[in-house]
Amino acid sequence: MKRASRDYTAVSSALGLSIIPVLAALLLACGYPFLRVVGAAGAVRGGRLQAQAQQPQGPQPQGQQPSLDQRPTISVRSELVVVPVTAKDGRGNLIGDLRQNEFRILEDNVEQKITLFSTETTPLSAVVLLDDDLKTKASEQVQKSLIAMAGGFSAVDEAAVGRFDAFYTPVLDFTRDNDQLITEFKGLDLNSSVPGVGSTVMTEGPSVNGAPAPGAPSIAQKNVGRDTTKHINDAIHAAAELLRDRGRDRRKVIIIVSDGVNAKNNTYSYEDTLKLLLSIDVSIYAIGVDAAVLNRGTNVLSHYAHATGGDVYYSARGSSLAELYSHVSEQARHQYTLGYVPSGTNRAQDYHSIEVRIRRPELTLLTRDGYYQIPRP
Repeated sequence: MKRASRDYTAVSSALGLSIIPVLAALLLACGYPFLRVVGAAGAVRGGRLQAQAQQPQGPQPQGQQPSLDQRPTISVRSELVVVPVTAKDGRGNLIGDLRQNEFRILEDNVEQKITLFSTETTPLSAVVLLDDDLKTKASEQVQKSLIAMAGGFSAVDEAAVGRFDAFYTPVLDFTRDNDQLITEFKGLDLNSSVPGVGSTVMTEGPSVNGAPAPGAPSIAQKNVGRDTTKHINDAIHAAAELLRDRGRDRRKVIIIVSDGVNAKNNTYSYEDTLKLLLSIDVSIYAIGVDAAVLNRGTNVLSHYAHATGGDVYYSARGSSLAELYSHVSEQARHQYTLGYVPSGTNRAQDYHSIEVRIRRPELTLLTRDGYYQIPRP
């Protein structure tokens, strides 16, 4: 279970939690005149509401106020489940005028009281994950469109870049410098390296003294009907690990551009990877190209996106990619943030399902299917 310790003023203003001032007032009435709240629940899951007061060490000289570090402190931890939600109309347009009383949340089929509601824009921590084993035409289209993706990030967002085929390869660590991101995108050459180093596609067949080896099949012949060695599960798992320790005040997302073709021999299964994503609040936003367009709704990209409260878009032509990048960043940044303290459910369970309902008709809600409690000492 995640727990956070934050300054009382920052937490109470950001989350609007009323329990902390009440608890502080009670302690003040009980003889703790110098109270400082040093921890509170933020955008976290798990835990119990706890309070521990610490007395100042040693007597204070008469007439001298104790220093801030010597004053009694209270550590407060509370179980708060935070649920980002996207609302769309029948045309796919984002809906931004919903009120708290229009939402309902159920955990394990038990309705919960919404104690946190926010419509504020949230800065992103994003990992851009690029498929390095696309067919030539799709790869070229993605390559030309990447600069437009950089334009979708704001000055307060941070983005890292990675590429994958059989292995995940980091390209750029987290940066808020848009110029650095553009420079990195310009320098990328997808599908250009040898297997196991950055691509499973070779640009030339085997040769002897610079000439094609006798009887060797061409690259086109070898790629027809070949079994993929592309590991989407492993790549998403690696990207999620990068996001694990990013700030809780940021929305953590993976933006993956891929054809959705996934090998069967990933190190991490779909279930393993999904558990990690749900445990650390990471949403998948996928842009499907090539084979993913033909298999929309059934490929692994759509499964990850829908289970984590993200979304999936499909590009049948290269010219639409730039527009889709803009949609993804806007949608990821503009979500409703709902929160509740679980009540009436079995806290001994590791996994808890989440269902969000809306009273306004003809709207579609996108949110994650549930969450895993991660025990912490």
